[in-house]
Amino acid sequence: MSEFFIQEKQLSNVTRTIVKDEDGKSLFLLVGRWGTRGDALSLYAMSGELVAQIKQTSFAFGSRFELYKGFKKVGVMRKILNINADFYYIQGLHWTVLGDIKNHQYSIHQVSKKIMEMNKATLFSGDYFSLVVTNDEDAPICICVAAVLDYWLYNKKKQGGKPMMGWGACEG
Repeated sequence: MSEFFIQEKQLSNVTRTIVKDEDGKSLFLLVGRWGTRGDALSLYAMSGELVAQIKQTSFAFGSRFELYKGFKKVGVMRKILNINADFYYIQGLHWTVLGDIKNHQYSIHQVSKKIMEMNKATLFSGDYFSLVVTNDEDAPICICVAAVLDYWLYNKKKQGGKPMMGWGACEG
């Protein structure tokens, strides 16, 4: 089990985002953008190796995202519903994402096994998102999922909280 930290308001920005461990060591670099078909966020190890990607494949309400581990497609993420909580399903991995996206508190499960939990954390150097991942091997995909949820939240806010009918470019 490992904990990863991403500075708040950096996760969904168009700029490069650094993912660090609990000691402040840089582990991953997240780059990319949203807005046109085929746009993607790519997660690289600090060595330069591509470790994960998430690509937007549809733009209508209920957008879909393809998840890749390295260059291999491992799942498709879809928003299922939003009544009292946000609920997503990742086909292929059989993961469910459930929580309060607005407050950046959610978890990912596979049946009854917890994959990841995300919360806000305040550290000496600022406000961060804390991602606690049960299996380090799942961390790259979990980071990509967190980026999509953060992006969705901030773009929803820009539209005054109205239901989104599509995705626009994310601005910093």
